Amino acid sequence: MFKLTSLNLNGIRSATTKGVHAWIEATAPDCICVQEIKAQAPDMAGRFEVLAGMKGYFQFAEKKGYSGVGVYTRHEPSDVIVGFDAEEFDAEGRYVEVRFDTPSRKFSIISSYFPSGSSGEERQGAKFRFLAKMHAHLMALKSEREFILCGDINIAHQQADLKNWRGNQKNSGFTPEERAWMTKLLHKTEITGGLIDVYRQLQPDTTDACYTWWSNRGQAYANNVGWRLDYHLATPTTAALARTESIYKGEKFSDHAPITIGYDFAM
Repeated sequence: MFKLTSLNLNGIRSATTKGVHAWIEATAPDCICVQEIKAQAPDMAGRFEVLAGMKGYFQFAEKKGYSGVGVYTRHEPSDVIVGFDAEEFDAEGRYVEVRFDTPSRKFSIISSYFPSGSSGEERQGAKFRFLAKMHAHLMALKSEREFILCGDINIAHQQADLKNWRGNQKNSGFTPEERAWMTKLLHKTEITGGLIDVYRQLQPDTTDACYTWWSNRGQAYANNVGWRLDYHLATPTTAALARTESIYKGEKFSDHAPITIGYDFAM
């Protein structure tokens, strides 16, 4: 069983002080994708290049204390791709892809942090530009290799993916346009789509256990007024190998909860 975790850290230094390192050691994933590192290479040196015995591969934001993504893995990759040829967003540290290619299989694990548009129209516009570029990139990638993209997508796809869906239909993360983008990504046609939302494949029941993010305002966490923003998005053949899913809420390392999927394959 290949155990793959995704977690928005909301700052690697902050999450470490809250016990995330010990939790990762105890749960022992084969690989963990992290987002919002909020650090640069000098901050990581000698401290966070290796986490719980796993070597990390990163894309950092040019802006200090902002964004940044990484993949920690127990397995030696055949290649590492930093960024996805989208200059505007590569500067923000939003994509790192770790490849594990063999003569018989091309396979990638991707950690990605999609923009939020909640701060206003300018950032929402940037989010839509990101989504357009990411869709094209993922479709091209899907035509040549198997992959799992893990990350904070910053979109709740369906009504079941957030508590207060009625009041959020005009808010970033649940606009009709963003939800339509997810539908297009997941709905197979002759030329587009066809990725799998792995958590929903394994857990189709529409319960509030699916939430992975809670606002820091009010008592959102205490009252479980959450959103499902963190995903495993996989090519169909790989998604078919998913067997177990869990969202860990026993400790709070961040404003996000880690989501772990067990896949029936070995590296």
